[in-house]
Amino acid sequence: MKILVINCGSSTLKYQLIDLENGKDTVLCKGNFERIGESSSFFTHKNQKEEIVISVGLRDHLVAVEKMLELLTDKKVGAIETLDCIDAVGHRAVHGGNKYTSATLITPKVIKDFEDMAYLAPLHNPANALGVRAIEAKLPNVPQVLVFDTAFHSTLPREAYLYAIPYEDYTKNNIRRYGFHGTSYSYVSKVAAEMLSKDLKDLKIVACHLGNGASVTAIQGGKSVETSMGFTPIEGIIMGTRCGDIDVGAVDALARAHNFDLPQVLSYLNKTCGLKGMSGIGSDMRDILAALDSKDKAIVERAQTTLDAFAHRLIKYIGSYAAVMGGMDAIIFTGGVGTWGNETREKIVDRLEFLGAKIDKTLNDKFNGKQYNITAKGAKVQTLVIPTNEELEIARETACLVEKA
Repeated sequence: MKILVINCGSSTLKYQLIDLENGKDTVLCKGNFERIGESSSFFTHKNQKEEIVISVGLRDHLVAVEKMLELLTDKKVGAIETLDCIDAVGHRAVHGGNKYTSATLITPKVIKDFEDMAYLAPLHNPANALGVRAIEAKLPNVPQVLVFDTAFHSTLPREAYLYAIPYEDYTKNNIRRYGFHGTSYSYVSKVAAEMLSKDLKDLKIVACHLGNGASVTAIQGGKSVETSMGFTPIEGIIMGTRCGDIDVGAVDALARAHNFDLPQVLSYLNKTCGLKGMSGIGSDMRDILAALDSKDKAIVERAQTTLDAFAHRLIKYIGSYAAVMGGMDAIIFTGGVGTWGNETREKIVDRLEFLGAKIDKTLNDKFNGKQYNITAKGAKVQTLVIPTNEELEIARETACLVEKA
């Protein structure tokens, strides 16, 4: 099957055309439209031979979808002869709420429900829905599937997802912890089981998805039993620009200090805090690490404090999740920082030796972008570096659902 995977943001559209035939999972082509709706919009398209970058006016997502479909069938840079070759379209969908806890075939009712849940993810769900509507207009007979980031965490036990607020706020207003990065966790946990030659049902895993957005999840028997993000992606560990865990009293104090209203303080916590705010350098871990070589002692001290705080929060979560599961068999690092940040991995795992985790520092430094076991000989807990592939996971879930329909 040839599955077109789409991930729509408010001003972006990312796509991959994946051929799942014979289990080879081949990416035929992929691309990214950026700054949709702006005069400076452009796109990148890459097939198996070349990459092109073109600046072009993109009025809205419908225009971007039209251009994408043209590229897929272009004689020079495309990958298929006609659009009839596309068997299904899988969409990344951020939030399914309580109602959608698995990948779902799109119907008029499903897309309306999804749009009605926009308040749960106001920056993401509306954009995801735009992609669905645009494909519907151009490929009305091709089945479409929503694959929800929150779905993997639908197995959280009640004691893990309920906030200590009046129960009616959960039953009437859907206020609870949902968790995110679920598609990534689904993918890397399966790969981990394959790497360890174990049944996923027999494993206790703590997976760390570390990128600009970052989270930690406890996966027991292939199911999410705890996760760091909550009602929104702001809760949990320190992220690129998000603060992570913070006392609501501190939020009130920040609002008063800056004379912020509620939307302004939420924007502040989402876009100005985290690594960026703590370091004063930026949200990219590489820039913070580079700042350690600065001749300015104040910059070095602030960068080091930021790195220490990031590691501390991670260690705290990993340790608590091991306690929740009654032990752990493996730690997974994924996401941009998780896969390429060898210093970060070493700093974290060195503090977890009491739990049986230890890395081979030579292997850790030799990571080459592919899945890798960096565990030291004799360690009881395996440490794995697994680049995530959310697009492939979406394609697989989409194909599975369409075949059953």
